[in-house]
Amino acid sequence: MNIVFMGTPDFAVPVLARLLDESYHVVAVVTQPDRPVGRKKRLTPPPVKRLAEARGIPVLQPEKIRKREAQEEVLRYQPDLIVTCAYGQILPVSLLEAPKYGAINVHASLLPEYRGAAPIHRAIMDGKKETGVTIMYMVKELDAGDILSQKKVAIEEDDNVGTLHDKLAKAGADLLIETLPALVSGNITPIKQDEARATYVSTLTREDERIDWTRPGEAVYNHIRGLDPFPGAYTIFRGQPLKIWKAVKTERSADVPAGTVLAVEPDGFVVKTGDEVAIKVVECQPAGKRRMPASAFLNGVSINVGEILGG
Repeated sequence: MNIVFMGTPDFAVPVLARLLDESYHVVAVVTQPDRPVGRKKRLTPPPVKRLAEARGIPVLQPEKIRKREAQEEVLRYQPDLIVTCAYGQILPVSLLEAPKYGAINVHASLLPEYRGAAPIHRAIMDGKKETGVTIMYMVKELDAGDILSQKKVAIEEDDNVGTLHDKLAKAGADLLIETLPALVSGNITPIKQDEARATYVSTLTREDERIDWTRPGEAVYNHIRGLDPFPGAYTIFRGQPLKIWKAVKTERSADVPAGTVLAVEPDGFVVKTGDEVAIKVVECQPAGKRRMPASAFLNGVSINVGEILGG
């Protein structure tokens, strides 16, 4: 069986690696073009490309997969199955319909919940206790195809988007290997998604990253860990953005506006939220500086009790 794998970021790497380790015949990998990364804008290959080249697999990097020549290039490999995972482009109908076993996708949520671009972040930011991975047929509509299999993954109290990302990537790789034999043999019954339960998550914006201190402390805590280690939650401190990477919850009551600094302690500073669950910042990043423990930040900056963040 010829498999064309389509994926781009770190999340897709364990899925491709597991296919190869299980001796599936991956004839080509399709990924996004190399992009400038970092302050020096150094042209950098996607993580999936690096793995594919290390394993001797041909790599295709069309700027737009919807172009006819890009589709023809993929189809020259005569795929019996297309497997996608966080590829980053919508596949045209020609690629969805050509393979004998269709085109399937590994998605990081329990569909139909959290269709779209940022399901891992949103699950944590929304305070979910559980999420998972779904393998489904691909259709023209975003993440709307029939479900082939699902696996639940618990969200622990101390999970952030980084730890949950890794759990879901492994779960997706495992689930794909469990699902493929039944798919190929025809011993699987696809399940239609319940459109009434469908929710969508768009790409995160700068405003999504900004902390709203008027929300309950639990929600602020989830917001911070749901953006760690990328792209990071932030507030405004003395007119400049201050990223808040790690925080803990603490019970503090005070009749002051949300965002007010309630206490400055050796290992961090405590900020008022919209209820009695305050947030103690223990790791942060001032503008133009590196990520650092709040204790190091406080060594260089004198924060006053009563100052208000987020203005």
